[in-house]
Amino acid sequence: MSFLDYADAPDPIRTDLIAAHRRAWERLARAGTCLDGAERVAVAAEVRAALGCGLCRERRTALSPYAVSGDHDSVSDLAPALVDAVHRVTTDAGRITRKLVDDLAAAGLPDGVYVEAIGVVTQVLSIDAFHRALGLPLEPLPVPLSGAPSRRRPTGAADEGAYVPMVRSGRLDPEDRDLYGGRVTGNVIRALSLVPAEVRALRDLSAAQYLDETEMRRLGSPRALDRAQIELVAGRLSALRECFY
Repeated sequence: MSFLDYADAPDPIRTDLIAAHRRAWERLARAGTCLDGAERVAVAAEVRAALGCGLCRERRTALSPYAVSGDHDSVSDLAPALVDAVHRVTTDAGRITRKLVDDLAAAGLPDGVYVEAIGVVTQVLSIDAFHRALGLPLEPLPVPLSGAPSRRRPTGAADEGAYVPMVRSGRLDPEDRDLYGGRVTGNVIRALSLVPAEVRALRDLSAAQYLDETEMRRLGSPRALDRAQIELVAGRLSALRECFY
């Protein structure tokens, strides 16, 4: 396999981590629930463009992101409202408000598009950050595969006061019984449950890069770092990313 092999990495990379990154890249190229393969790869391209976007840079230093108007340094033909959402989530996630989701709806984009886009943003940022930390060039984005989005919406999705509907563990469709590992789970996972495929994608990548759900409930660690060191890194990263949790 010629992609994401980490042959030039300065240190050996665990095989399970390489496999998880490859699966994420393969998912990126395929049609998802609300976005086709070309749109998913375009979202990924906008993630990278956002980090050098002039408008994002100005907004990031403004008292409010809505105090600065203009055009993003876009690299795709995605709807402007979706480009704005991707750039905002990438560069200024700590100041996301319901207005962002409402603006997408006003542009004719369903809430599932926002949730799926967040899933793509999260994975691309994560894998790209891994490359930067190792001093490696970013992996070229995959060639999109043909296919149509499934458009499936969980029947148990409900408004719980969040910006988008979510699904409780007791309201999962039969095909989603695996989604939370048979347990009650936190909102940080359920936030993507309007698009179950993105929950699975997050769990798959997190299990390799952090801990899987079973390991989280244990004080020990299966990694080279001990649990205290893992949580120190996770906590510091969350603070830098202004993560609510």
